[in-house]
Formats: sequence, structure tokens, C-alpha cells
Amino acid sequence: MIRLNRGVAASVALVVAGCTGMAPMSSSGPMQTSSSGTTFFVTSTGSGKGADFGGLAGADKHCQTLAAAAGAGSHTWHAYLSTQGAGPVNARERIGQGPWRNAKGVVIANSVAELHGTNNLNKQTAVTEKGDVVNGRGDTPNRHDILTGSQPDGAAFSGVEDMTCGNWTKSGEGSAMLGHHDRMGNSPPPAGASWNSSHKSNGCSDALLAQTGSAGYLYCFAAN
Repeated sequence: MIRLNRGVAASVALVVAGCTGMAPMSSSGPMQTSSSGTTFFVTSTGSGKGADFGGLAGADKHCQTLAAAAGAGSHTWHAYLSTQGAGPVNARERIGQGPWRNAKGVVIANSVAELHGTNNLNKQTAVTEKGDVVNGRGDTPNRHDILTGSQPDGAAFSGVEDMTCGNWTKSGEGSAMLGHHDRMGNSPPPAGASWNSSHKSNGCSDALLAQTGSAGYLYCFAAN
């Protein structure tokens, strides 16, 4: 009988295991792609009722639902929307402090000040919760008008002129301020290149929003 010392025996056992495909499997398993790091996106769908989301709470729920479906539901999501009238709400004050990253891990802005200054938001970075590029100017159909109801600094509008489609409850007549996610437009600069305050919509229904290039999409930010 041939006797092997312990070192040789262990080597033989490893060779046999490798040849027979019986080597131990890693307990960590295959690497999985996760969207849990996503803290900013453009919605891939609208409300189905134009600019009517049932108010801010409904818009936030829309963001939360889409984020959860994409694997990023652990965050608290808020729509980048302002409201008017008694107790106006400023969009910039409801989105957290940043930094914000898209579904591809690209930083959009590191802070509220940077977001409303020199940010990294454009057609290639302002992607949906799924990481898809949103149609912009020159595409068919154009969907670069994003609902915001906000001034360039992220504040609400004063006065009686409707800039929020009745605080996001109208799906017919009315108007809302829009931003261009692709930073392109006919409006004189800087409005044409503004991501959050380019021009008003023609109305609040899906059909009227589409006339200027909107599908009723929102910017969604993780507030925590």
C-alpha cells in the first residue's frame, strides 16, 4: 500500500475536486445589479391624467412607486414640484441635501446649491429610474418638458397666474412651469437651457402638455 503524507493527500484531494467539478461554491453567490444607490431620476411614465397627480402627496407616491419597482424603494422619494397660494411649497426645500446619483451611478449634483447652479443634469444623465434616456428635442416624440412649477432657484411662484396646474390637481385647462431635461429649447437663454424653469405649458391635460413636448414626467429626488 502506498502511503501519502498529509500535504500530498490534501493536494490530491484538491486536484480530484477540481477535475470532477466538486469544488466548494462561493457562499457569496453571483454579483447582482442593484438600484439602491439611485437617488435621482426622471419618471418613465406620467400620471395618466396630465398634470393631475392629486396634489404633492400623489406626485410623491408616483415617485415612490416607480423607485420601489426599480429596487430603490428604501429611500423616501419626493417630486421636484412647487405649489402656490396659501402656504406655498418650494421644490428646493423638499428634496433633501444630496448628493444625488442617477440609476447609472453618475452624480447629478452634490448639494441643493450645486443643483441650482452648475449641475451635471443633461439628456444623458437625467435618465429614468430604469436608466433609460428620455426623449429630448429632435426626438419623436419630444418629451423634454418636465413638470416643476418652479422658478430657476427652485422657489414657488407668487401671484395669481397658474404655474402649477392648480397645485397638481388639474387635467384640463390651466398651465404649469416646465423645465428642459436636455437643456435645449427655443426660449432665449438662460430659459431655453433651464432644467427647471424654461416656459409654461399650453395646458394641463396629456394632449395639451404634449403640444410643447411634455409627457407629464417629473423629477424625483431621494429626500433621505
